[in-house]
Amino acid sequence: MATIDHLILNVNDIISSVNFYVDILGFKLEGEDGPFTVIRLNEDFTLQLAPWGTGGNEHFAFALSRQDFDDAFARMKEKGIPYGDSFHTVGNNKGPGVETGARGPAPTLYMNDPNNHLIEIRTYD
Repeated sequence: MATIDHLILNVNDIISSVNFYVDILGFKLEGEDGPFTVIRLNEDFTLQLAPWGTGGNEHFAFALSRQDFDDAFARMKEKGIPYGDSFHTVGNNKGPGVETGARGPAPTLYMNDPNNHLIEIRTYD
């Protein structure tokens, strides 16, 4: 079964955004990870706030079982869908890479959907 692992969200004002997600919605400020301010919603999902213009783009990251990850990777290669080992290398057709998500570092692949949204898949298995 797939789950949403994390979402990178571009924001105009980190401080007011943190205040909203923590003070109003009751989520937990986890800290900084590179350019991102990490807000934890639960043990399996984080919201990563990024100042507008931060590399990495807004994207959805899906956590898959190892089998589903391997199957999706095989289908991507079979269909010739460009992929990459990090968010800024889609099209290098290398990977998987390793990036940090809601449950820590894990093998990851990045690609664009048909609407050019950046999508990340990862497995913790």
